[in-house]
Amino acid sequence: MHQTVRLDLLGLADSDDDELLRLRGQLRRLLADVDVVDVQFGRSAGGVPSGAKSGELIAAGSLVVTATSFILRRLLLLADTWLKNRPVRGIRVEREGHVIELTDATTTERARLIDEFLAHHEVPPRGGSEERSSGRP
Repeated sequence: MHQTVRLDLLGLADSDDDELLRLRGQLRRLLADVDVVDVQFGRSAGGVPSGAKSGELIAAGSLVVTATSFILRRLLLLADTWLKNRPVRGIRVEREGHVIELTDATTTERARLIDEFLAHHEVPPRGGSEERSSGRP
């Protein structure tokens, strides 16, 4: 089953679009090397300025990644590791309306946050499997 997440780089107060575009490109190349289904540039949630030729506006620090559920955990841990020593505040992760921010928490706290975020979306076992595993006849 494929899952899609949106990753938004959270710039520092003095970050500009050029810097976010460069960092987004670095992260995109890194994630493309993982066994993901697709990595696209994220689109801006805001409207397109009048006079713009394109029907969509690309968000400077945003990626939309599609991967299997199994790879998704690895992908988020990799993005979290990439975050270290980068001139950004963090990464905002959104999936099906649920959001987490990987920022200045400890490594253990961020790993727990990722686990809880992913567990929220896991598909429960199909009917009957719980009964078989409980040891009841």
